[in-house]
Amino acid sequence: MRAPRLVATDLDGTLLRTDGSLSDRSRDVLAELDGRGVPVVIVTGRPMRWLSALRPVVGRHGLAIVSNGAAVYDVAADEAHDVRGIEVAVGAELARRIEEHLPGATFAVETVAGISIAPGFLETERIPEGSSVASVGELWSAPALKLLVRHPDADHERLRERVEHAVGDLATPTWSMEGLVEISATGVTKASALAALAERLGVDDSDTVAFGDMPNDVPMLRWAGTSYAVANAHPDVLDAADRQAPANDEDGVAAVLADLFGL
Repeated sequence: MRAPRLVATDLDGTLLRTDGSLSDRSRDVLAELDGRGVPVVIVTGRPMRWLSALRPVVGRHGLAIVSNGAAVYDVAADEAHDVRGIEVAVGAELARRIEEHLPGATFAVETVAGISIAPGFLETERIPEGSSVASVGELWSAPALKLLVRHPDADHERLRERVEHAVGDLATPTWSMEGLVEISATGVTKASALAALAERLGVDDSDTVAFGDMPNDVPMLRWAGTSYAVANAHPDVLDAADRQAPANDEDGVAAVLADLFGL
């Protein structure tokens, strides 16, 4: 197999260990690929505000795809590019539909500037420093990278099904953890953002290898020419990927990359 020209990897549950750390082995492999001029793009559901620690990891190209594909983040410059957000009017309609199908749903909105949270979305002690708390109608002051939905009583399957039904074709819902649905603008996925970035870098899907563990990774894994689910991945991800890598706590991404590139 020819060595890939582009590496795309999810963070939590995939590249990072369960405790959120990046192992020395993974750091060494990423540094070696950077030295060889192979871009490693972090493709994550995380917002920009959670990525400041990635500066030493992303290498010379310094790029990450954030918020499930809603923006490309220049980590070194701390700037967002190619932002594809949910417009204010669409967001208001989404919230109305979801409340109609799932009374008691609670919301938060991620924007380039940070997060705005409606009452009840998080316990007071868990609200991030610097975030704003506002009513649902006041959350939409700018296009949203993601609309986040929780419900205090609904189990995850009921939450996911009701939200997906309410959203219809007005936006793109997905999820990466139990009890939370993440909604992006229509057509925005990790795959759509990665495809656009790959084109800009002059790389085809056939020369891309991707790694993931949760359902929000599935579009990216299906787009990439070669895809791996880590062993601890959700069953839907294991079904979607071409191959299986060792678990995240066994540095599965690093192990596969070392083999692919002969490190």
